[in-house]
Amino acid sequence: MSTVDDAWAVTVPTGYRVGEWEVTRPIASGSWASVYEGRRSCGRVSALKFLPTGTVTRRQVRHLRDMAQREIRAHDRLRHDRLIGLHEIITVDDAERPELDGACVLVTERAERSLADLVTQGVPVRRTPRILAEVCEGLAHMHSEKWVHGDLKPSNILLMADGSVRLADFGLSAELQGTHGYLPPIGSMDHLPPERWGEPLTVKGNAVRTSADIWALGVTACQLFTGRYPFAAPTARGRYVAAAEYAAGHRGLDLPASIPEGWRAWIAACLARDVRARPTAFELLHRARVLNGAPDPTTPLPRRVARSIVAGLLVVGCTAASTVQDVYHDPFARWLNPAATDIPDQYKGLIVEAGTMCDEPGLSPALVAGMLKVESGFDPGLSDPAGNEYGIARWTPAVLQYYLPNDRRGTVPSLPLTVEDSIPAVGRYLCVRLPLMSSVPGDPGLLGAAAFRSSDDVIRRENGVPERIRAHVEKVRAARDRYLPTSAVE
Repeated sequence: MSTVDDAWAVTVPTGYRVGEWEVTRPIASGSWASVYEGRRSCGRVSALKFLPTGTVTRRQVRHLRDMAQREIRAHDRLRHDRLIGLHEIITVDDAERPELDGACVLVTERAERSLADLVTQGVPVRRTPRILAEVCEGLAHMHSEKWVHGDLKPSNILLMADGSVRLADFGLSAELQGTHGYLPPIGSMDHLPPERWGEPLTVKGNAVRTSADIWALGVTACQLFTGRYPFAAPTARGRYVAAAEYAAGHRGLDLPASIPEGWRAWIAACLARDVRARPTAFELLHRARVLNGAPDPTTPLPRRVARSIVAGLLVVGCTAASTVQDVYHDPFARWLNPAATDIPDQYKGLIVEAGTMCDEPGLSPALVAGMLKVESGFDPGLSDPAGNEYGIARWTPAVLQYYLPNDRRGTVPSLPLTVEDSIPAVGRYLCVRLPLMSSVPGDPGLLGAAAFRSSDDVIRRENGVPERIRAHVEKVRAARDRYLPTSAVE
């Protein structure tokens, strides 16, 4: 059983009552907060995260308040099966205990353990491939909602009683303002990317991008597979220096041979020196599913208590999680209708990535899926030498080169074209071309599909969809409407 010592940020005695919760035992502590198990009179168990105010300086109070506000805002705006659920927020009112008086308490789901409990044993963690895929699901959701976790590491990845994963601790999360957000210059040195230390410190903090989460994911993945960090040194400072030397090109990346070959490449991609070359969370999710040999994201989970997602930050009663049912988890149901079974499951992550690549009106995963359906019937091996069109999106290689990631742009890809290149490139194409047709009347998404078959110059000149491709565009419309998530068509 965990015990509290002087290193704990907040000391709370067993039996202490917070709202309707009684503290039953300590769970874990970080630099700024401590987590305890809490139980209600009905027997329901949750985790109580205490953020102190009574024993810190005014500057620290401001820092803790900012962390609490970030965490609360993230919980309020981000709801997903792979993110820990927030049930209630309580402010302690206890003048007799000044060290607790005013503390903010976040009441969340109770996990069984964190991955830190496993990696500290120095041995590979069982079921690592599945765990990494589920972490990618959570990160992909956060990034699609324009948020960066900011502190991804084993201690902030929790395992529930049924073995599923939850991302937790959003005190250093940041909402993106364009391509980046801002965070204070703190974090776990072992999991911060080298470029983070080179970012100028502004009044808002250091700039942070989603690529920082991808780096942290690569470090975490190496820990799970091997029980050690990818950059060997006896101290965190030494490991940072080794990572910085690698990022500067002064040393290579020497991942252990014990990591399966496909996963070594997966981790190496996360740890790419050039931040622009790091894959997105959606790309990593797709690759993880392929490596796992189980691309179907709708595999039924064991019978378990269904999590109740609360609208806003509402108090959850004792009966809120009493409904037991078979839960079928489709991480893409928010963007694509699960009933549309003709969309291959192994491509959904890439389709969602392409359809959420920018905020242009008309762009959606359903549109991208509809275009792929009509272009090729989702056939990655399509080959039309007469038209010089290939792959799942019927790209002409000489055109595709301009919609590849930055580090490969301008190089004509060789055949066969991969889905990893072809599908995200559709999103990049639409993000570039849709703004150029904003003055043309009509459905912007379908104008984009028409431009993909002809060109945006043709669409502007015709002031709409040309007669010769209207039948094609109508097929895209029908497929798109069928693929829209049910919430979008109700």
